[in-house]
Amino acid sequence: MRLGVHLPQFRRSTSGAEIAAFARAAEKASVDDLWVSDHIALSPGSQRPPARFHDALTVLTWAAAATTTCRLGTSVLVAPYRHPVAMAKSLASLDALSGGRLVMGVASGWLEHEFAVLGADFGARGPATDAAIAICRRLWGGGTYAGAGVDPPPAQGADVPVWVGGNSDAGIRRAAQLGDGWHTTASDPSALGPRLTVLDRELARVGRDRSGFVVSVRVRTDADGFACMAQRLTDLGVDHVLVDHAAIVPDDLAGELVRLRALAGDPVSRPAPDSRR
Repeated sequence: MRLGVHLPQFRRSTSGAEIAAFARAAEKASVDDLWVSDHIALSPGSQRPPARFHDALTVLTWAAAATTTCRLGTSVLVAPYRHPVAMAKSLASLDALSGGRLVMGVASGWLEHEFAVLGADFGARGPATDAAIAICRRLWGGGTYAGAGVDPPPAQGADVPVWVGGNSDAGIRRAAQLGDGWHTTASDPSALGPRLTVLDRELARVGRDRSGFVVSVRVRTDADGFACMAQRLTDLGVDHVLVDHAAIVPDDLAGELVRLRALAGDPVSRPAPDSRR
C-alpha cells in the first residue's frame, strides 16, 4: 500500500520548524505523501473540528519547501469554500513550485455553520463541487473560464490526480464519475466492504472499474493500530492509507514512521526533483 501521514496541523500549537522537521522525517522514512485537512472558519472552543487549525494550503506549501520527493495531498479541500478559479490558481502554483507533487483531495463539505460564515451555499454544495472539479481540470489543461486562465500551469498539467472524498452514496458517485480515486475515512475496516460494493457499482455504471483508480483510506491510529488492520485493508483492495496520528507528533517520530513504512510495504516510485523549483 502507498503510505501517507498527516502533518501536525491542528489541535495544538506547532511551529514552522516542527512542521518542516516532521515532513523531512517522513521523507527520510520513505513515506509516500504528506497530507493536510481543510477548515477555515471555526468557532472559538470548537472540538470537532478543533478550533486551533492552520490553513491547509499554507501548511502544505511549507512542507513542500522542506522536502523534494514526497507527494502533497489535501484530505480534503472543501470546494464550495473557494471560488473555483482561485482554487485552481493556488493548486497550480503549489504543483508547479513543488515539481509536480500535488494530489488534490476534494469534497463538498459537511459543517453547515462554516458554510454560513463563508457565505457559501450549503444546499448547493454538491453541484458546486462538481463544477469546481471540472473548472480546475479545464484551467490546468490550458483552457479558460469566463475568459480567465491559469499561468503558470501545474507541472502535471491537467493530470493532477483528483481524489474525491465522502462516504455517502453521493460522494462515492462523484468519485466514480469525476475522480481518479476515492478518499474516505474509516475507523473500522470491516465497514469498508459495503462502501466498496457501492463504489464498484458506481464505477461499472459509468464504464469504469478499479483498474487505474485509487482507493484511499484515512485512519486515526498509530503503528500498533495499523498493524492490526493492514492485512484487512490489503485484502479489501485498498491502494493507499493515510495515517492521522492521534498524538499529532509521536514521541519516537522516526521509529514510528519506519514501522508504518514496513507495515505498508515498499514505497512507490517517486518523481525526480524538478530543476525548475
